[in-house]
Amino acid sequence: MRLTRRYHFAASHRLHSPALSEAENRKLYGKCNYPYGHGHDYTLEVSVEGAAGDDGQVVNRAELDRLVEERVLRLVDHKNLNQDVPEMLGAVPTTENLASFIERRLSEKWNLKPRFAGVRIVETARNAFELIARDARGTEVGG
Repeated sequence: MRLTRRYHFAASHRLHSPALSEAENRKLYGKCNYPYGHGHDYTLEVSVEGAAGDDGQVVNRAELDRLVEERVLRLVDHKNLNQDVPEMLGAVPTTENLASFIERRLSEKWNLKPRFAGVRIVETARNAFELIARDARGTEVGG
C-alpha cells in the first residue's frame, strides 16, 4: 500500500548559473532569472510504501510529519534557496534540484517502518516534479 502525505512551504529562488553569461541566463531561465528572485508556495508530497500494521496504518503520521519537519521543512520554509540552504549553495535551485535535495535529506535518516517511496513537488499549476526514491545501490525502490 502507498500513502502520500502533503506538506506546504514557501520559498524564493533565482535561477541563475554562474557558468553562463547574463544573456545566456536570461535566455535559458526567462523571468525566473529576475535579479531579485521570486517565490513559490510549494506543495511537497512524501510517499511511503508498506503493509498496514496491527494499528491499521501504513505509517504513524505524527512520526512522518516530525521527520519531514526536521529534515526538510525547517530548512526551506520561508527561505531563499540560493542563500539560506547550505546544501543548495552553488547549485541552480531549480525544482528538479530541490526535489533531489529533499529526497537525499529524507533518505539519509529514514528510520520509519514503511519504505520511503519518493517525493513530488508541485511548484505551479503547470509544473510538478516527481522523484522515486533509490536504495543504497542506486536502484529505484517501490515501482
